[in-house]
Amino acid sequence: MKKIISIVGARPQFIKHAPMQLELQKKFHAMTIHTGQHYDENMSAIFFNELNIPKPDFKFDIGGSKPQGEQTGIMMTEIEKVCMTERPDAILVYGDTNSTLAGALVGAKMHIPIIHIEAGLRSFNREMPEEINRIVADEFSKLLFCPTDGAIENLKKEGIAHNHIYRCGDVMCDMIKLIGPTVKPLLKESYYFVTIHRPYNTDDDARLKSILTILNDLDKKVVFSIHPRTVTRLKGFGMKESDFPNISFIPPMSYADSVSYQKYCDCVITDSGGIQKEAYILGKKCITLRSETEWTETLVNGWNTLIFDDLTQIKNAITEKPGAYIDNVYGDGHAAKEITTLISQNL
Repeated sequence: MKKIISIVGARPQFIKHAPMQLELQKKFHAMTIHTGQHYDENMSAIFFNELNIPKPDFKFDIGGSKPQGEQTGIMMTEIEKVCMTERPDAILVYGDTNSTLAGALVGAKMHIPIIHIEAGLRSFNREMPEEINRIVADEFSKLLFCPTDGAIENLKKEGIAHNHIYRCGDVMCDMIKLIGPTVKPLLKESYYFVTIHRPYNTDDDARLKSILTILNDLDKKVVFSIHPRTVTRLKGFGMKESDFPNISFIPPMSYADSVSYQKYCDCVITDSGGIQKEAYILGKKCITLRSETEWTETLVNGWNTLIFDDLTQIKNAITEKPGAYIDNVYGDGHAAKEITTLISQNL
């Protein structure tokens, strides 16, 4: 039985990994490295418990507070040690985090085949660290699994057009379609659901205050699932949660609760890549506080609206009704099974 080591480190990767691990372990010796990139208990361990997947075989306590270069370097050192001992037949990476980059670079240098799930996505903004991570992972991967036709076209334009590129849908869609029907509403009143964590929205005190002030002035209650780094910024800037009484600040939550808050809200406001996609799959209007998105399909018919420079647009955008919804843009919920079959045929 061939051995595959999957590398995860951040919330979206745990969600993607759950359906993949359950399928991989049927055909492979499927091991997992958790880099510890998301070190908060509510953003890591809780997902392994809730999604009923085996605990990681290896866990690094790297944490998310180190500079990116240092963090990636430590990850590479530790991943290399594991690979020298375990001698895997392939390394599987997800998405676009520093954990993805570290796994891809170790695989390339050790001549271990790399499998990239969520390949081909591009925001076309190379100032985003995630964009660099995606490009590097795609460049060195043997098997590339793309969630959409657009992702395949991106790879072709970059000259990556070998015979091991596949469109299989999105494994996050697998999880939402599995858990979506079982979640129940957590609030009785109408509300907007918010997640904001990216440095360009939280590291400048004036911008963060502007975002919070606008959210506080919205016509409905705001439920803000607040990232640990955003909590740190609030304290550092001398802001108090009590300054924004219309906003209910809650800690990072379980996957089921996150899906519930999105499913039953009136609008999602975020700067997360994964949340944009989850909102679309759930049929929820989304406002994204970014100037670009890798999930361009969500923009069709106004289901996702990009707002960055003029934050006052948020109030008007919330009231605009999206057009026709296009179903199954991210697959039919069976991506993990299809990907696993293709891996077994090509590895």
